[in-house]
Amino acid sequence: MSKKGIIQRKLILVSTVVLVLAMALTACGKKSSDDDKKSTARTLQEIKDSGEVVIGVFSDKKPFGYVDENGEYQGYDVYFGNRIAKDLGVEVKYVPVEAASRVEYLRSAKVDIILANFTVNEERAKQVDFALPYMKVALGIVSPDSALITDPEQLNGKTLIISKGTTAETYFAENYPDVKLLKFDQYSEAYNALLDGRGDALSTDNTEVLAWAIENKGFSVGVDSLGNQDTIAAAVQKGNTELLNWINDEIRSLADEQFFHKAYEETLAPVYGDAANPDNLVIEGGVIE
Repeated sequence: MSKKGIIQRKLILVSTVVLVLAMALTACGKKSSDDDKKSTARTLQEIKDSGEVVIGVFSDKKPFGYVDENGEYQGYDVYFGNRIAKDLGVEVKYVPVEAASRVEYLRSAKVDIILANFTVNEERAKQVDFALPYMKVALGIVSPDSALITDPEQLNGKTLIISKGTTAETYFAENYPDVKLLKFDQYSEAYNALLDGRGDALSTDNTEVLAWAIENKGFSVGVDSLGNQDTIAAAVQKGNTELLNWINDEIRSLADEQFFHKAYEETLAPVYGDAANPDNLVIEGGVIE
């Protein structure tokens, strides 16, 4: 072989080695990145020692979790969060989350607890640990009075607005494939789309669409209960048993004072008025009746 040929072979060999090393480093980097997604949650004692519990809530889902005109977090979930912090003997720091980010915020330990109108289901329970429930819920559909949707079948071939990562997204994708889903990250974006006429209807928890329809004239909840009767619960990182047990004990102890009925009166009753019965929504002591 000529000298030139030998040099070319060496260059090819060196290039191949460099490429293999680069691929190996990329793979290692990806693995490291994937591993970093799961961070160890703080223990109950670590939370107490820090003087602060970090709770993920919605910032735009009135009346469950929202920021008021003074920049303060309010709502049914926040009412519970405030009590958790009080009984832990710490301050509370609220972190805004979106429906699709709730699991990830727990996995990455960005928050200690999620209190964001979190519906319990089998798939989510594989990824997080749910505490005892504190509210009952099903899906609902809100639409303009001028073209009211009273049956989900009426949505076939039409556009339904939903928020990503919600039970509504899963339910309609599985049961109504002919319904076009217009998806948004934030609830405020979804409702603005309905107001703007970008969709024929919007679906999320019936408790929430009812509250929204009451405050927005020209819209009504034509379907007030769809799918399974589900529950809402607090969630912690998978395996954070100590914190989970503390929350469950807290929920049981609060039953004696009918805490969640008080939360309803303070946060939901002013919105619902006579349109809802608290006994059909509220769960005390984690016991479904």
